[in-house]
Amino acid sequence: MGCVYSAPQEEAPVERAAPVRDSSFIEKMKKTGRNIVVFYGSQTGTAEEFANRLSKDAHRYGLRGMAADPEEYDLSDLSRLSEIDKSLAVFCMATYGEGDPTDNAQDFYDWLQEADADLSGLRFAVFGLGNKTYEHFNAMGKYVDKRLEELGAQRIFELGLGDDDGNLEEDFITWREQFWPAVCEHFGVEATGEESSIRQYELVVHTDVNMNKVYTGEMGRLKSYENQKPPFDAKNPFLAQVKENRKLNEGGERHLMHLELDISNSKIRYESGDHVAVYPANDSSLVNQIGEILGTDLDTIMSLNNLDEESNKKHPFPCPTSYRTALTYYLDITNPPRTNVLYELAQYATDAGEQERLRKMASSAAEGKALYLSWVVEARRNILAILQDMPSLRPPIDHLCELLPRLQARYYSIASSSKVHPNAIHICAVTVEYETKTGRLNKGVATNWLKNKVPDENRSNSLVPMYVRKSQFRLPFKPSTPVIMIGPGTGIAPFIGFIQERAWLKQQGKEVGDTVLYYGCRREREDYLYREELARFHQEGVLTQLNVAFSRDQAEKVYVQHLLKKNKENIWKLINEGNAHIYVCGDARNMARDVQNTFYEIVAEFGNMTQPQAVDYVKKLMTKGRYSLDVWS
Repeated sequence: MGCVYSAPQEEAPVERAAPVRDSSFIEKMKKTGRNIVVFYGSQTGTAEEFANRLSKDAHRYGLRGMAADPEEYDLSDLSRLSEIDKSLAVFCMATYGEGDPTDNAQDFYDWLQEADADLSGLRFAVFGLGNKTYEHFNAMGKYVDKRLEELGAQRIFELGLGDDDGNLEEDFITWREQFWPAVCEHFGVEATGEESSIRQYELVVHTDVNMNKVYTGEMGRLKSYENQKPPFDAKNPFLAQVKENRKLNEGGERHLMHLELDISNSKIRYESGDHVAVYPANDSSLVNQIGEILGTDLDTIMSLNNLDEESNKKHPFPCPTSYRTALTYYLDITNPPRTNVLYELAQYATDAGEQERLRKMASSAAEGKALYLSWVVEARRNILAILQDMPSLRPPIDHLCELLPRLQARYYSIASSSKVHPNAIHICAVTVEYETKTGRLNKGVATNWLKNKVPDENRSNSLVPMYVRKSQFRLPFKPSTPVIMIGPGTGIAPFIGFIQERAWLKQQGKEVGDTVLYYGCRREREDYLYREELARFHQEGVLTQLNVAFSRDQAEKVYVQHLLKKNKENIWKLINEGNAHIYVCGDARNMARDVQNTFYEIVAEFGNMTQPQAVDYVKKLMTKGRYSLDVWS
């Protein structure tokens, strides 16, 4: 992906009412007869989805659950949960970025840190969603689990640690399969044998509807794309016009691109290092094929209404709308579906063998998990591929729309400085396209949608719904502080913004410290991004050093970490004497780790330290904000 944000360690906003802390969750539970509350800290919807699945499960054990957004309630009420018989609080907590809470769990996190509440009557369990390629694996889940115990609460089942670098879905199923027996034992209840595949929403088809009341892709307020009002955020994105969309690479099979979004008159402000979120649309041919295979008129106007009147979430996505709009703008139709979707759809397969396969893949049996992993996950089968490969599976389209997860905003590191481009946001991205094991061509939703956005005067195909998300990735406060920037591939994005800003500071007459770049690509003649701009900055002396690794231009691979080793004395001098700030952007899985190990080596050698001391030294740079990461996997 383009410089996508240190993707959540899991998994945009899901349609929900503005945080109204009208009621206490305790009062709501009492009023509606619930005894299990499942809170979720979710950035991209996965933790929320898991919370919904757990709250639905409760039904099987004669208990009643509700999923809850911690942002909408006062969590200090946790101390009162024991007023409810057989009560339990479950927390599905994702970790975001570098060990941070998700946006919707920030207040809860702050409260936990400061609270001196007595939670001795509270029974709890935590499932964390994380990603092992990140340094602070599952930090949020671990913290909540530890802190609740410190405050006197009773853990009734061990902390679950989901790893999205492996198979998050399987981690969740494995945990959940042992979690419920522990709950049963604790409360002395047993499974009722009732199945929990009951619909959560009911379909209402609108035959005679005022088209002005129908959603056509908006994220929050109806008609918000027609009459735009600031401030712009996740629930109210700004429609930015694409001013430029050019291919950056000169050759090779990939398509790397530079886009410029016009934010004039939006009042949107950004700093170098921030992220821009864009809401993409699914490929219309995929949408049409789903409509055809299910024999549906996609332009039917409908609503899915929550059968639970008390729920804060009235619809799974903005309603009323058409199936076409839902499948284009609101639902994720390209990621391999999670097992609960297969389980609920199984009832519609008329062929006994296909029905059994679907149920098996959704089961917790080892054989079923293996089949799901190979047939769905590794084969990258999306919902359309599953329908194509299971001819007897033809579910009602409304049930499918109820089950599919929400289409998420995509994050990119901004490739410009607002000092130089106050009215534009630049994006650098690579289109994602690959062949699956079944011979199908899968295309990345956002990058292929962006690739087709062209500057045009009649606007229709040039608008991108977007908002800015602040980040911790910031230039040093003092311009005279040296910076070492390491960003191969599209990881160059934020550094284009950083260099532009240092050039501007220099023009303002400020004393600007060494500005050192380590960049890498495959071949010099093929995918050397921003070659002219970088050469110009280097020539003007703004860029003190331009070190470029071309991995495939010689027999042995050369990467950025090799160049760092080559210049190790200079690097140590900048860190040790110059108090340099270090920035790493790009791939988390290999590059970020290799670069970090290289810094350990350099520090150990020139700082005369042992390996553990060197590791400690680098970690201290991180806590002091002198070693920053903007990575994704």
